[in-house]
Amino acid sequence: MATQNWIAFSGHARIAKGEPKVVATAVKQFADANDTANLLVFDMASSQPVELDLRGTLDEVTARVTETLAVQEPKRRRGRPKLGVVSKEVTLLPRHWDWLQAQPGGASVTLRKLVETASKAHDSGENPQQQLESAYRFMTAIGGNLPGYEEGIRALFAKDGAKFKKALKKWPKDVRKHVRNLAEAALGK
Repeated sequence: MATQNWIAFSGHARIAKGEPKVVATAVKQFADANDTANLLVFDMASSQPVELDLRGTLDEVTARVTETLAVQEPKRRRGRPKLGVVSKEVTLLPRHWDWLQAQPGGASVTLRKLVETASKAHDSGENPQQQLESAYRFMTAIGGNLPGYEEGIRALFAKDGAKFKKALKKWPKDVRKHVRNLAEAALGK
């Protein structure tokens, strides 16, 4: 399972990024020192907002983050857990199953090889459509009132990197940098 990372902003300034406990710690400390802080925390991969309960002590805040992340961990199922193999269901037509069974090593080996080959063939390792949606989600959440927002959204969905870059030129540095990183694969850079 990939490591989850968060990014936190106060207004348009990035205050932390990294593992959830690290970001939660920085956000709690920042909030304690800045009562009027406008804090936004996002999952770095999906740009989904993260709700942090900042009540109590720093230890209480990080304990809640740890509990929340533990609940999100998928339960292990049958398979070969020592090897990281988890059994899941795959639905195929009978002719597909027949072909898989006829392959050397059987269905499981063949499916694993096909998945490995396909994942290696994909250059960035990220789904460009998911990155486009993540960039859009982040832009909407934090930059909806910034100059060039609408032009930036249109350029993002048109996959026009030059217009996208130009539209975001006047955006605050930290926000602009994060949006460009999110949109990179979607724009083919």
